Amino acid sequence: MTDCAVMFPGQGAYLPGALAPLAEDEPLVRETLRVLDRAAGRVGRSAPSRLLLDEDAPSLAELVVRSPADLHVALFAAEMTLFRLLTERHGLRPTVLIGHSFGELVALTAAGVYGLDDGMALVAARDDAFAECPPGEGGMVALAVSASRAAGLLTGLGEWEVTLAADNGPRQCVVSGPAAALERVRAAAETLGIGATRLRVPYAFHHRMLAGVADDFARRAAGLQTGQARHVLHSAILGRRLDGPDGVADLVAAHLVRPTRFTEAVRRLHADGVDLFVECGPRGVLSDLVEATVPGVRVVAPLRRRVGGRSVADALAGAGPGALPGAVVSLPPPERDPAPLPRASRVDGDGDGGPGAGVGACGDGVRDREAVVETLRSLYATALGYPPEVLTEDADLEADLGVDSIKQTELFAQAAARYGRTLPAEGSRLTSYTTLDALAGLLATLPAQDAGARGAGTREVSA
Repeated sequence: MTDCAVMFPGQGAYLPGALAPLAEDEPLVRETLRVLDRAAGRVGRSAPSRLLLDEDAPSLAELVVRSPADLHVALFAAEMTLFRLLTERHGLRPTVLIGHSFGELVALTAAGVYGLDDGMALVAARDDAFAECPPGEGGMVALAVSASRAAGLLTGLGEWEVTLAADNGPRQCVVSGPAAALERVRAAAETLGIGATRLRVPYAFHHRMLAGVADDFARRAAGLQTGQARHVLHSAILGRRLDGPDGVADLVAAHLVRPTRFTEAVRRLHADGVDLFVECGPRGVLSDLVEATVPGVRVVAPLRRRVGGRSVADALAGAGPGALPGAVVSLPPPERDPAPLPRASRVDGDGDGGPGAGVGACGDGVRDREAVVETLRSLYATALGYPPEVLTEDADLEADLGVDSIKQTELFAQAAARYGRTLPAEGSRLTSYTTLDALAGLLATLPAQDAGARGAGTREVSA
């Protein structure tokens, strides 16, 4: 039997309408969401189903700014619903559960330490603990280097107030601290050629600045009912497996102030025999980090759309008997391409242009979506100073990587010119195409430039 770790991602895993396709075919999805909607109402929160069943719901970037409490409730509900579906409906038998940052609270609930009601109350207690903490005094910066190199940078700069917040992989970490010091670190990193992105978060998570909030959160959590865990739990924050009520209390107390050492946790689990990592979330954020940390390990993100013809069924086929039964391959991916451009702006290979017209006849490779994604990855990585592995096909350029709309417009214009495509005269809102995979799809809809247009520049795209 395959040793399997189920992973629960943090804030960046949210996707509007993530469970809508599943809800059409799996009654357990709507049943679980009804329970979670009621649980959210009992702690004064909005029903999460409105965000998870509506593909036009607010984006991650919008919720981070306008309603972080709704975002956290939706994350909790999405991950718990998928976990229940995988384990109860499709027979997944995890060896160990592990969360990343906020995902550690979801993992506690999935393990049975908290029931669904108390798990939702735990999420609400975390947000309520911030009531007296003004936002904006601290923040976080993602650095495209290892945690050890980041530590060397901070030591060399003498920025003792900025500390490691998350060790995500061999070439990706996050630091946090006071806003002014953090900006100095970001500027210095860029001067040294290190990719540095200010994250859109209002606080210095995983930093001692939140010690007062952490104490309040621990007091609120102490009033919630806990039970015996039904699954083994490994904490990337504590760096060990949890062993009863004392371990749970330790994790809750440390959750906001100690760093998430995900890289170390993944390597330890793999050394202990885990060779399959299943991501219990709408994207594939943690799966990509695991692949970068332990090359060759098997990872599965059941709800992540694959490119180049690789279906969800293909992704799950190698999971192994006894770990992920074949029935689970029926899960459809939730992501969809953004709405197509108006027909006048599209050129289909067999469409109105007639034989030999349009994208299909260009011979420029734009129809090979996987190859286009790789080209975009190289282009964007070079321009942004990120290691290519950070730019996964489903990483949200703005919400996950901090690429603003102006930079997105500039880079897409370069990509369009490279492939000889003509940007539509009426423009296209690139912020609707938030991933490299979606942008590759958009490129395939654009008409080829005629001979006179090539080299004459590109039209402006509205951001």
